[in-house]
Amino acid sequence: MDQKIISLYDEYTHSQVSRKDFMRKLAVLAGSTALAMTILPMLENNYAAAADFNTDDIEVKDVTYAGVDGEMKAVLAKPKGKKNLGCVLVIHENRGLNPHIIDVTKRVAAEGFLALGVDALSPLGGTPTDEDKGRELIGKLDPEKNLQNYLKGLEYLRNRKDGNGKVGCVGFCWGGGMANKLAVNDPKLQAAVAYYGAQANVADVPKIKASLMLHYGGLDERINAGIPAYEQALKENKIDYKIYIYDGVNHAFNNNTSPTRYNEAAAKLAWSRTIDLFKQKLAVLTR
Repeated sequence: MDQKIISLYDEYTHSQVSRKDFMRKLAVLAGSTALAMTILPMLENNYAAAADFNTDDIEVKDVTYAGVDGEMKAVLAKPKGKKNLGCVLVIHENRGLNPHIIDVTKRVAAEGFLALGVDALSPLGGTPTDEDKGRELIGKLDPEKNLQNYLKGLEYLRNRKDGNGKVGCVGFCWGGGMANKLAVNDPKLQAAVAYYGAQANVADVPKIKASLMLHYGGLDERINAGIPAYEQALKENKIDYKIYIYDGVNHAFNNNTSPTRYNEAAAKLAWSRTIDLFKQKLAVLTR
């Protein structure tokens, strides 16, 4: 697919551009409204087309924990019958806790961790089925309260009796930016992994104590513009970090429900690197 169309969709999903304006621009790039309507399903996430991750080795349940202004909803997944588990908080994209991120949470658990997929939209009633509505609601969250709700999620994991007290986080897109913010704001965090997420403010980098792993798509000009200044600050402050840029792939390359942006090779490599970091830093025990 034409990279201009993919970039247009990326702009649409990360801004307040209306669907009407997006479709008008898409029709211009496609050559007609009819062709735009044909292309649209290839751009939008298709949860039904993606394989649902399931294994008998994990247990999955809905949980809540105390947030700033009420209960935060989340999905908890963990290996059956295991204790002393390293813990991972999973942070969704800018449309809420959708089926793809629930699958990611289960995949983290299958690797031997206690995984918590938090619904940031809990204060606004939870993640809606309409992705455009979810994107609108994300923009209505109070940034400071949202940050505190995630910090409380990390504390919830630290206090779990089936965990070992060591906690990391992994976030995607909007969640990747939040992973960087958590690294800045939680000095007890052991590891933070950000997939194509906005970088933390350079002035805040000295606060980071966690080991960072940052995954970027080579074609993601919007997010990648912030890499040089961030990396320089990480180096100057002697932060433990690794940056990986995957050539020829787009923003959201890990999302297997996004057919035009998903890149299987890059996704598998980034995932293996992510899990290796968590195994190193969170001291997973299987007894």
